[in-house]
Amino acid sequence: MDLTELRLQIDKIDDELIRLFGQRMEVAAEIARYKQQHGLPVFVPEREKQKLDALTGKVKKGHEAHVSALFTLLFEISRAEQEAIIMSGEAS
Repeated sequence: MDLTELRLQIDKIDDELIRLFGQRMEVAAEIARYKQQHGLPVFVPEREKQKLDALTGKVKKGHEAHVSALFTLLFEISRAEQEAIIMSGEAS
């Protein structure tokens, strides 16, 4: 396989990641509405730690720190999205 073919594979994976990111953000918005309706906090540190531990346990040895960094960023983005939705009143 040549470099062009490998890059095409990466492009397809990136497209799928973008699609999944959009889907994740839609669910994060639904979670924001639920949390607001039920008076729940946006940030639950214990939940994020449990998720990070579970996710890093699923990857190839040596990739744990990278997966932890990736999902820590995703969690931060999701929290920011949830907070923005709640502050805007969109969650009501």
